[in-house]
This record gives sequence, structure tokens and C-alpha cells, in this order.
Amino acid sequence: MKLSIIIPVFNEEKTIQAVLKRIDQLHIPNVEKEVIIVDDASQDTTGKIIKDFLIQKRKHVVFLQHVTNQGKGAAVRTGIASATGEYIVIQDADLEYNPEDISRLVKEIKNGLQVVFGTRLNRLPHLSKEEKRFYFLLHYVGNRFLSFATSILYGQWITDMETCYKLFPRKNVTQMKLRAKGFEFEPEITAKLMKKGLKIKEIPINTIPRGYEEGKKLHTIRDGTKAVWTLIKYRVSD
Repeated sequence: MKLSIIIPVFNEEKTIQAVLKRIDQLHIPNVEKEVIIVDDASQDTTGKIIKDFLIQKRKHVVFLQHVTNQGKGAAVRTGIASATGEYIVIQDADLEYNPEDISRLVKEIKNGLQVVFGTRLNRLPHLSKEEKRFYFLLHYVGNRFLSFATSILYGQWITDMETCYKLFPRKNVTQMKLRAKGFEFEPEITAKLMKKGLKIKEIPINTIPRGYEEGKKLHTIRDGTKAVWTLIKYRVSD
């Protein structure tokens, strides 16, 4: 099995080197790994850090750059267009997600499933931890609402539609006309996978959430509103 790991990047100079090292060290038995890094026109030193990392030749790594900033969805679409693996998974360029969890997602694929999501929200809010902060609690509630709306609209129960860790067959997404440029990529890809009749298995993962002061880019109300519209739109159109 060949797995394409797509890493969309924008202004992540503080974390990108650590993420690349952890992905480079990731070993999944009997899986050939392809890493596709897409720099969405970063304005800091992200691009230089990636190039320095790639001075040592790595045959399994592809580095692509956008001339202008287009958004996370556009960066992922660029990565998908270049992917050659049977399966694709998305890895954010911050340190919220643990790359070791990718092995756990792949294990479920080997057991016969087609699509696996890593859920952060199959739980109550951590009111004594990160969700004691208003913006984290708002994000939790907003994501649970979007996941519930997805489940109602598309007839398949999920708890974390907005998760970064989505593992899916490349052949299915290359047949789709993906349009999202920003964070609305998450509801679009989820809706279209479900409309194809693919069953999604969720497995619990742990993350280390970062705050807006640390570079978090998702805006709960603005991007949540776009997500709701995206879910409704693709319920009635392609």
C-alpha cells in the first residue's frame, strides 16, 4: 500500500521543522510513504526552513509552492493533484496532531474499511482543561453542531467533521470536483465522501490544541458559517 501524506502550510515557521522531522521518522509496516508539502505562499521563513530540510535528498518528498496565498483547501487540492498513493491523509503543519496516529488510521484501512477519521470530540468538553477558555469552548460547541448537522443531512453519524485527520482513497477524490479554497474543504470532502456511499469509521485521537495567540487560523463563527452553507449546498448539488 502507498500512502500520500499531504501537508498544507502557511506561515508555520515555529512548528514546520518539527512536523517534517516527525513525519520523516514515521514508519508504518508494509506501507510506502509519499510526503507532499504545499507551501501556500508563506510570508515568513517557512519556505526556507522546508528547503533547508530538503537539502538532504528525500526521494519520497515532493515540495510545491503557491505564488499567491489561496487557502488551506486550495493547498490540499494541489497536493491531491500530485498524489500517487492509493490512499491520502492530511497532516496540518502545526503540532496539534500526533503523526503517530496516522499508523492507527492506516491499520483500520487494512482491516477492510475505506475511510477513517480521527475524532477529537467523541467526549464531553474538557471544562477543567483547554475548554475552560471561552474560545476553545466555542470551538468545541461549534464543531459538535457542525458534526451533528452533517450526520442529519447525510445520514451517517460522525462526531468530528472538522478533524484534520481524514484518510480516504485517492481514486474516489480524484473523481470529485473539489472547489473549496479555505477551511470549507473539511465539510466539502466529508459531504462528497458520504454522498458516494463511503462509510466513515472514527477512531479517537488526542491533540494538543493551540490558541490564536500561537497561530491558530480557524475562526469559529466566520468559518463555521461557511461550513454550514457548504454542507447544505452539497446536499442538494454536486
